[in-house]
Amino acid sequence: MTSPHPSLTLTDEVAAALHDGRPVVALESTIISHGMPYPQNVEMANGVEKIIRDHGAVPATIAVLGGRPRIGLEPADLELLATSPDVAKVSVRELPIVIAEGRHGATTVAATMRLAALAGISVFVTGGLGGVHRGAPDSFDISADLTELSTTSVAVVSAGVKSILDIGLTLEKLETLRVPVLAFGTDEFPAFFSRSSGFDAPARVDSAAEVAAIMAAKWGLGIDGAVSVVNPIPAQDEIPAAQIDGIIEQAVRDMQDQGIHGKDATPYLLGRIVELTDGASLRANIALVNNNARVGAQIAAAYAARD
Repeated sequence: MTSPHPSLTLTDEVAAALHDGRPVVALESTIISHGMPYPQNVEMANGVEKIIRDHGAVPATIAVLGGRPRIGLEPADLELLATSPDVAKVSVRELPIVIAEGRHGATTVAATMRLAALAGISVFVTGGLGGVHRGAPDSFDISADLTELSTTSVAVVSAGVKSILDIGLTLEKLETLRVPVLAFGTDEFPAFFSRSSGFDAPARVDSAAEVAAIMAAKWGLGIDGAVSVVNPIPAQDEIPAAQIDGIIEQAVRDMQDQGIHGKDATPYLLGRIVELTDGASLRANIALVNNNARVGAQIAAAYAARD
């Protein structure tokens, strides 16, 4: 077992599970503070943790509270993240600043991956990955999530990259960064709100055991970096691509008109899409996170069983 980094604060539940070699699943906190409105955000956070427990794993929601990286949160902590206006959005770049200043921070995919790895957690569940933004050939706007996927050895379960991004360019970048991309139960790369993106998946897996075997094979060879598991939203919950594409284009135009860019882009776009879909995108977002939690817990259990 890898000993957690001494700068981390773990709940007793998470610490005991890691010590005993039981499955643990990391969860990000940006989706709570910057991805959904209240009270749906805290309801989602509690619901995802319950799903993971119901499937035999221990949830470890990750955040920075009072400058201390926290691995696993109490209900009051989740409520704080869901309601406080003073929670910063923290990627790896911001981690040392927020920690040194003793502030609260909600961790992005990249920061959650880094802290999960420092804790010795091998599986992380999120909604959607960051990636190459539309217009990136001019703006150079590429998420730090991709860089982190190339360096940090955690399996990341998502519903694909967020559909507000350029999926084709993101897949090209993931290939360059030599990140294995495994589509769970499908031959097509999913598109977050939609099951279909029009892009073939680089590889397909049909069970948690297959994913665990690939994780073990990659890291056993000393190849650092993540394994990306993309899990399509359930059919009954998806918003078809033909329906959501026009809405995303409208949201992108609205964002450009307001001069919003950088790390503020994704929270704005997701919020604007909720407005334009009369809440349908929020319901889809919650459904896909719940679905990813089930698959992530199964993968964590399969990987723990190999030890």
